[in-house]
Amino acid sequence: MCSPGEAPPGPAPAGDLPPEWETDDERMAFLFSAFKQSREVNSTEWDSKMAFWVGLVLARGRQRGAVRTCLRELQNGFERRGSVPLGLGTVLRELLRRGKLQRESDFMASVDSSWISWGVGVFILKPLKWTLSSVLGDSKIPEEEEVLIYVELLQEKAEEVYRLYQSSALSSHPVVALSELRSLCAGLCPDERTFYLLLLQLQKEKRVTILEQNGEKIVKFARGLHAKVSPMNDVDIGVYQLMQSEQLLSQKVESLSQEAEKCKEDARSACRAGKKQLALRCLKSKRRTERRIEELHSKLDAVQGILDRIYASQTDQMVFNAYQAGVGALKLSMKDVTVERAENLVDQIQELCDTQDEVAQTLAGVGINGLAEMDSEELEKELDSLLQDSSKDSLDLPAVPQKVLGAPISDAELEAELEQLSVSAGGGNGAGPGGSCSGAGTALGSTG
Repeated sequence: MCSPGEAPPGPAPAGDLPPEWETDDERMAFLFSAFKQSREVNSTEWDSKMAFWVGLVLARGRQRGAVRTCLRELQNGFERRGSVPLGLGTVLRELLRRGKLQRESDFMASVDSSWISWGVGVFILKPLKWTLSSVLGDSKIPEEEEVLIYVELLQEKAEEVYRLYQSSALSSHPVVALSELRSLCAGLCPDERTFYLLLLQLQKEKRVTILEQNGEKIVKFARGLHAKVSPMNDVDIGVYQLMQSEQLLSQKVESLSQEAEKCKEDARSACRAGKKQLALRCLKSKRRTERRIEELHSKLDAVQGILDRIYASQTDQMVFNAYQAGVGALKLSMKDVTVERAENLVDQIQELCDTQDEVAQTLAGVGINGLAEMDSEELEKELDSLLQDSSKDSLDLPAVPQKVLGAPISDAELEAELEQLSVSAGGGNGAGPGGSCSGAGTALGSTG
């Protein structure tokens, strides 16, 4: 069945269909008709019809968010005014050929997944069919209720499951119970069959490995978005058993704590009712329960301590592997590098720099000397013209004094010169200036 236990979905909503679905009857009559047996009869019409239905079938899968479909479900979804598309089987066969769809039986047979109990019949009866179809190609139109898988949608949803696990609290543990993972993915996987298909896809990508231990299935995820999962080993099984023990001890401690609280309330009620013996028995029961809680707490601490050491050792192993890889890469990158070669290289660089400086200086000197030789006559002419211009524009300067500057001057000559200056400056009124000049003469005389 296409959807076991569920009614097939009804027609697609009008908003999910192309505009011509309700407006262009002629166009839709052509699209609802069967394909010609040979594409060569009219390849243009054949390709146009195929492109229309291929896009619509793939879009319906994304709109519904379901990774599984079948011919019957698509016929019901694309029913129009009581008619169903007659060429949908040919469209599905083409999508199977392109790899956009895959038969569910072929997909499950391609993955080693004996842990899926409901797939035993498929794995026993279908491997030969799957091998032949994968080698020779399957050109058969799928049956109406044969389950098909949207390949790209399955891969995308499997990636969502992996990221959901990585972002959850379960990712702190190396392994997880299948039941706990199913609860985590309840909102993403509408049914158990789809959940198993997503796990099969992750197992096909080598991102999870699944083992059945004592009737319970354990899932181990790869550590990292692009890492490959390692096979399940005894350490993983031991860690899972420790985790189960931790969970059981925690549940038991919680239950005993509630029991101790109940004994305390019973003792209080018995005291209020005057039943002293009953209250004593309740208190004794409370103390016994508290002693058991303490013992369980010590065991729980021991289990948690072992788990912490295991996680720490795994982290240390990861760091050790990273260091080892780094050392190997460093040795490879430094394979041809030695101190002697480095010193030789530095000497060569210094020698080349010195040579470059000498060449630059030589080139600069040649340029200047060449310029001087080429322009010497022009420079002499320009200098003569500047000298001629300077002689024409001579400044009016005072006459050069003829008196010898180095001859000594007497005090009498200085006083006479000062008096002349004061008379010419004062204009006949020489009281004030005369006095000041006299004082100045005295000062000069004393200085001389």
